[in-house]
Amino acid sequence: MTKKQSFCLLIWLLFSLPAIAQEYPKAIFPGDYPDPTIVRDGKDYYMTHSPFYYMPGFLIWHSQDLMNWEPVTRIIPEYRGSAMAPDLVKYKDRFYLYYPAAGTNWVVWADDIRGPWSKPIDLKVGNIDPGHIADAEGNRYLHLSDGHMIRLTEDGLATVGESEKIYDGWIYPKEWETEGMWLESPKLNYKDGYYYMTTAEGGTAGPPTSHMVVSARSKSPMGPWENSPYNPIVHTYHASDNWWSKGHGTIIDDVNGNWWVVYHAYEKGYHSLGRQTLIEPIEWTADGWYRTKAEATPIVPEKPVKHGLVLSDKFDKPTLGLQWTYWKEYAPQAITIKDNSLFLRAKGKTPADGRKLLITPTDKTYETQVEIEVTNGNKAGLLLFYNEEAFAGIVSDNKQFTIYQDAKTAKTIPHKLGKHFFLKILNQGNNCTFLASQDGDNWQTLAEQVNVSEMHHNNYKGFYALRPCLLSTGKGEAKFRDFRYKNAIPTEQDMSAYLMVYHRDETHGLYMALSADGYSFTGLNENKPVMAGDTIADQKGIRDPHIYRGPDGAFYLAMTDLHVHAKRDGLRETEWERDGAVYGWGNNRGLVLMKSWDLINWKRTNIRFDQLSAAYSEIGCAWAPEITYDDEKGMLMIYYTMRFKSEPNKLYYVYVNDEFDRLESIPQLLFEYPDKNVSAIDADITKIGDTYHMFYVSHDGVPGIKYATSKRINRDYHYDPRWYDPEPKSCEAPNVWKRIGEEKWVLMYDVYGISPHNFGFSETSDFVHFNNLGRFNEGVMKATNFLPKHGAVIHLTRQEAERLAKHWHLDMPFK
Repeated sequence: MTKKQSFCLLIWLLFSLPAIAQEYPKAIFPGDYPDPTIVRDGKDYYMTHSPFYYMPGFLIWHSQDLMNWEPVTRIIPEYRGSAMAPDLVKYKDRFYLYYPAAGTNWVVWADDIRGPWSKPIDLKVGNIDPGHIADAEGNRYLHLSDGHMIRLTEDGLATVGESEKIYDGWIYPKEWETEGMWLESPKLNYKDGYYYMTTAEGGTAGPPTSHMVVSARSKSPMGPWENSPYNPIVHTYHASDNWWSKGHGTIIDDVNGNWWVVYHAYEKGYHSLGRQTLIEPIEWTADGWYRTKAEATPIVPEKPVKHGLVLSDKFDKPTLGLQWTYWKEYAPQAITIKDNSLFLRAKGKTPADGRKLLITPTDKTYETQVEIEVTNGNKAGLLLFYNEEAFAGIVSDNKQFTIYQDAKTAKTIPHKLGKHFFLKILNQGNNCTFLASQDGDNWQTLAEQVNVSEMHHNNYKGFYALRPCLLSTGKGEAKFRDFRYKNAIPTEQDMSAYLMVYHRDETHGLYMALSADGYSFTGLNENKPVMAGDTIADQKGIRDPHIYRGPDGAFYLAMTDLHVHAKRDGLRETEWERDGAVYGWGNNRGLVLMKSWDLINWKRTNIRFDQLSAAYSEIGCAWAPEITYDDEKGMLMIYYTMRFKSEPNKLYYVYVNDEFDRLESIPQLLFEYPDKNVSAIDADITKIGDTYHMFYVSHDGVPGIKYATSKRINRDYHYDPRWYDPEPKSCEAPNVWKRIGEEKWVLMYDVYGISPHNFGFSETSDFVHFNNLGRFNEGVMKATNFLPKHGAVIHLTRQEAERLAKHWHLDMPFK
């Protein structure tokens, strides 16, 4: 076989493989839900987690499909020390919960999962992370950390004898970066003559590759134990993984006989949210071991439940809701709920020692607010609280606000709001804005860009999470009303403006323009680049920018890394980066990816396809990237134009991680023109209902805009031979955007075949009939101070538009 044949075979194999993006693991409990323990009772599943110092503790959740969970009850109001790493089991019609706290291990029991539950019983045995198992003769055992085990009495409420070490763990490679061996979290299952012990190793935080799930089996609960050849079952192998420190697993079978592993992990970049509960399917091998697999058959529940816990509270019930916990105390005597108000008795003098009520946030971007009334000598506030050494937020009496950037950095601002005021915290990916109001409608910004990303265990220990918190300090009591929590990702009804991104050939930089009505756009920065191409691109220039608001609320920007006039501008000696006769016009090999929460501060990554694999060393181009979200995969997707050497262009797609700094799959073909000798470039996909509408550029004659549809985002697009632009000259760069509050979509395209080039616009309500709106400044569409190339448009909220306009010194009113 020749080298050329080998290369072609490699290309064929790569493109014959499915994308490596996986549906699992799935986060079934976003937010701080660590050390999950799960039990099945017939068709019902119950789960709980470590409460640490949050009281009341051990919130029980119920599900019938393992994916959707409803809260049931908190089973232990008060306990000594920090309670963690429980094991929830059902044995002979009775539920037991074993857990460590205060240097010993405890057990509580109930005949009904909803209670009543017994008071904690001290088992008088050390170590942590208990795991219960009973053998065929009814002997009961409790496995513990560091490979220890102790006998239990017949009722499971006391220990017998001394604990002994019966397992040494699985020895992972010495070069792996972990916190140490830390053998813990033994969870036991019996299947087909073997006892399977699932344990954790490597430490639960620290480096991203620390934690792991390992498995061993034995014919007896006492051993000897044989380690699985598939270890580690679950592990974070590299810091580029979306989930860090994956570990502390429990396996469970479902009603259909399928098996799953449930464990916890930190989401990359979001340690402040705590360790979240994930799930993956597992399969049993022919030789009696289990390992994870990529796909699973979903469970169809008899009675579907509404997933999650409502975090907002109007305080219209006589008792505190399940969403609330105290911190290092159980103090129901300190609250009174009446007249749709919560009265919280004060203690301490600062956020560190004050009385607190906390909730568990579940979103990367969220907004929380509350109405407050203080009494004489009282200070109250709204915080994000990790522990006594790590918090941020707003505290006030009737005269001044105290703004905490962190526990050691505070400033005071006088106010005239008096004893009654509203406070709000907007947390956008760990970047916070603090606001205050007198009426709950008109808000004053007290602080911006307060970064809370470092408030987590690796810096402050404890294994907690950064949680919204109501605070009452000093004397008397504080009155709270109408506590609100919501995912703060804007919807269309929140939108008030339009943002256009584009480039210009004169500079190969990134430009922006704003519009309040979607008809008249004004360039920012006096129509100079808001980002210079030579500062962000390998070729010292960018083209074809596309902007997208992701499902997390962040802004994602993708651009072609290409300077078509680099020789003219003295940036290289040749016309193209590589030989144009071999690799074609405008050849390049990479993209520029950027992410921002405010459109001002950006994080950048440069992607080179030739460095992804040798299979892509001979690509001729990677152009015109656009970003969307694949709901089915639950991942961001970049689709773009690519060719090999000087072959015709086709449309491809890849998946990318949430941090927007790593590709998650190899390129896959999205669409090629029916005549394979004709190039298809510049795709733009819009989802409406269950249909994906893709406009693209065909070079079948005079280049122009064509259209295809599919029910799947990444394949099966149906070719439509009709031309959709009304222009007689060449067009490219289609982009579809919706008019806010209307069932109208604008198809925008770059008419580059005229001189000077211009943008054209058509409008549709059904994607069949299109009304030609003309070009910029020749019809209803206006460009007041700029002439763009290859643009894209998204919606902005009023606050986002005003902030961006203010930053670039543009005076423009927004509704």
